[in-house]
Amino acid sequence: MTEATVIIADDHPLFRTALKQAIHQCLDTKIILESENVSDLLSCIESNPQLELVFLDLHMPGNNGFTALTLLQNHHPDLLVIMVSSDDDPEIMQRAIDFGAAAFIPKSADLNVISDAIAQVLEGQIWLPADFDLTADTEQQNNKKLAQQLAGLTPQQYVVLTRIADGQLNKQIAYDLDIKETTVKKHVSAILEKLCVSNRTKAGMLFQQLKLNS
Repeated sequence: MTEATVIIADDHPLFRTALKQAIHQCLDTKIILESENVSDLLSCIESNPQLELVFLDLHMPGNNGFTALTLLQNHHPDLLVIMVSSDDDPEIMQRAIDFGAAAFIPKSADLNVISDAIAQVLEGQIWLPADFDLTADTEQQNNKKLAQQLAGLTPQQYVVLTRIADGQLNKQIAYDLDIKETTVKKHVSAILEKLCVSNRTKAGMLFQQLKLNS
């Protein structure tokens, strides 16, 4: 049986319990960590560098669309991330894969399906439901390009970008992050270059693409 260190990031206790049953079917792991929001997830990852696999709820507190997914890709690129959600919209599934998820598992999936998904991911494969039609189009390529660009930012640059997307000015960003305003300006310049955009407004708009329309 395959070994892996796992954390489940989901704010629904009943689903976490069901998911743990599926994990134990295919993984030889005695400890499965849990978190109910993105902040706790990040703290747990920092405290447990041996973690290998994250189950990330699409709609958990602190996450908006794919912001948590791309944050993990940027800060912890070696982690495998499996998105889980009650939302089984094919377009959302496709975007999750484009932005770096190793799988997208609907919460309606039974234990055997979940176990199969985990096994395939640990073998280095991408997993989506059997009836999903994985097709390439221009939007998919753009999503993958953005994912690569975001992964190329330093963790500090990524944080600054999130503040830009929220409409914060350099002075406010510097105060909140306890860094010099000149440092923020350097980060902004690097962000614009790496995202291939001409101004901070366009950079913020790119980041907003990660979010789901309510």
